[in-house]
Amino acid sequence: MSSNLSYWEKSTFFNFDVVVIGSGIVGLNAAIHLKKALPLLKILVLERGFLPSGASTKNAGFACFGSISELIEQEGICGTDGLMLLIEKRWKGLLKLRALLGDEKLDYKQYGGFELFTNDDDALTEQCVSKIEHYNQLISPIVGSQAFCIANNKIDSFGFKNVKNLIYNQYEAQIDTGKMMFNLIQLAQSLQIFILNNCEVAEIISDDNQEIIITNQGRFYCKRVIVTTNAFVKSLLPGLDVEPGRGQVLITKPIRNLKIEGTFHYDKGFYYFRNINDRVLLGGGRNLDFKTEETTAFGQTAVVQKALETLLRQTILPDTHFEIDERWSGIMAFGKYLEPIITEAKPNVFCAARCNGMGIAMGSQTGTDAAELVMKSL
Repeated sequence: MSSNLSYWEKSTFFNFDVVVIGSGIVGLNAAIHLKKALPLLKILVLERGFLPSGASTKNAGFACFGSISELIEQEGICGTDGLMLLIEKRWKGLLKLRALLGDEKLDYKQYGGFELFTNDDDALTEQCVSKIEHYNQLISPIVGSQAFCIANNKIDSFGFKNVKNLIYNQYEAQIDTGKMMFNLIQLAQSLQIFILNNCEVAEIISDDNQEIIITNQGRFYCKRVIVTTNAFVKSLLPGLDVEPGRGQVLITKPIRNLKIEGTFHYDKGFYYFRNINDRVLLGGGRNLDFKTEETTAFGQTAVVQKALETLLRQTILPDTHFEIDERWSGIMAFGKYLEPIITEAKPNVFCAARCNGMGIAMGSQTGTDAAELVMKSL
């Protein structure tokens, strides 16, 4: 903890109306919504990393609301009405993000999304194909008509091998995650929201109608706190239904005449890939070892990396020479329920977390809803 702070520094930089912990998509949206609604609020965002360090800058950049196999599984968990509400939140979240920044600043490209089914997936294929009309009717009032259709004619043009069926979602898109976060940060700063990086929060203490936030850089004082650290939230608010899920990702070097274009899902969404700047970005494999991947530690494992490279070599780029350029990981947050946690965890301390791997779709709305909850308490 810094010990050479002046009176000026303490009075100016360490006292706020609202402190948001976590500068990811949820945290920045919460801060932006608060500041737009109540411009006189003095708002600080604290980020433990040099850059947002959880999942917001580590993900694959899918602007999606779920493949059919995922929707089948989720409908079994929350029922048809619950699934409709969930899809509506995801879709409205995407629309909110696009309205906030504009498609150009997101590099938003609606190429559509595809779910792959291999020669070994006959039972799953039959189940998903039989549900196309069901989900088209279900989500038509939300996203538009005829979202899903069979697109087997695309298999050869993409250059896939061992792929027997494709289901296309015309409303799915991809974004540039880095540009999204860069422009969210710029927007927040333009609204005079103060952001401090390399500031790790150790504890939140309630004292005399104020919250004291203990960090490695000193103590911050405020009236309200919003914790938006997603998978890391239990270090500050233990007892919440949040479990981490690491997503391992790799990206190839540029590939000449790359055939794939769009966002792609495989194995019930446990694998996902897309094109980006003549490269293939591929992630997933968490289902190979749930226990090991239930961690807040960044890193890669041999079993997952081997599976990703095998999928690239045998299915996605079977007749194409490629080299892996980079590998990284992000930490998502999951729980028993598919809805995000948006609550007042204790007096004056609010929580917005657990996007269940749908942070791009759910993040904007989750942050906004948390901000609304805080505003009602002021």
